[in-house]
Amino acid sequence: MHNQLIHLITQSVALSESERNLCIQYFEPVRYPKNRIIEEEGKIPGYLYFVVSGFVRLFHYNDKGDEITTHINCPPGFITSYVNFANQHKSDENLECITECELLRITKSDLDTLVGQSPAFKDFSILVFQQSLSYNEIRAKELATLNAEQRYLKLMEEHPEILRNVPMQYISSFLGMNPKSLSRIRKQIIR
Repeated sequence: MHNQLIHLITQSVALSESERNLCIQYFEPVRYPKNRIIEEEGKIPGYLYFVVSGFVRLFHYNDKGDEITTHINCPPGFITSYVNFANQHKSDENLECITECELLRITKSDLDTLVGQSPAFKDFSILVFQQSLSYNEIRAKELATLNAEQRYLKLMEEHPEILRNVPMQYISSFLGMNPKSLSRIRKQIIR
């Protein structure tokens, strides 16, 4: 399982053999079944997860009690409630395995140790954080400027695997629309 993580890291930074071994030492492999909540709101996120296989989502409840999906992650990639994990604050988000998942996870203290022991991991963790900030900025802009059909077409183009593996109610929430609107858009595109 660690090979995918090491491959992703070495696309950006060079790792020595000892740094590869640190990666294996600190990232714990775990498997979860479909629909398992692995981090709960109201608690400090325990782990940063690397998705080896499967699909994971971050969601919260709005004031009406509806689930709002804010992020869907597919392999390979990292996911957690980043700000709360980094600052060790209670999160208002839940992290759920949409499908059966193989993940690698690391605690905040182990991540801090790893970053302290390895300049390569420090550089890589800064890169991941920058990518997360950039993603969130772009996503906020797209939600504000693209119409529902444009958001769906963009997801279809950039992440068709999400459309094949994630239930439509999560996709519609992620795209900022209700399931009926998404269904109507999908029918129009098929025509």
